[in-house]
Amino acid sequence: MASQTQGIQQLLAAEKRAAEKVAEAKKRKARRLKQAKEEAQAEIEKYRQEREKQFKEFEIKHMGSREDVAARIDADTKIKIEEMNKAVIINKQAVIDKILELVYDIKPELHKNFKATANKE
Repeated sequence: MASQTQGIQQLLAAEKRAAEKVAEAKKRKARRLKQAKEEAQAEIEKYRQEREKQFKEFEIKHMGSREDVAARIDADTKIKIEEMNKAVIINKQAVIDKILELVYDIKPELHKNFKATANKE
């Protein structure tokens, strides 16, 4: 009977060691997964920064910096406003004369749809 008890004890000890090994393997697997996830996140962040840098270089190369674009827009706007002001100065008197001519040249006449009706008494 003592050998049976001893055999059971050995089986229990072996089962305990096996459970410990399984638990340790699960912990190692969890650590590896966590490490792989962290490495993937680092790689993703590195790639994102690289692509952001490429985009900024492309933007500067093809559009210039934002300040340059804003300065160009301001300069174009000023030029267009100056052109409009010159056009106003050049055409101002002609427009005033035309408006006054239309106001002063009144030609009284009957409208083409007006029908005169004579009262016959």
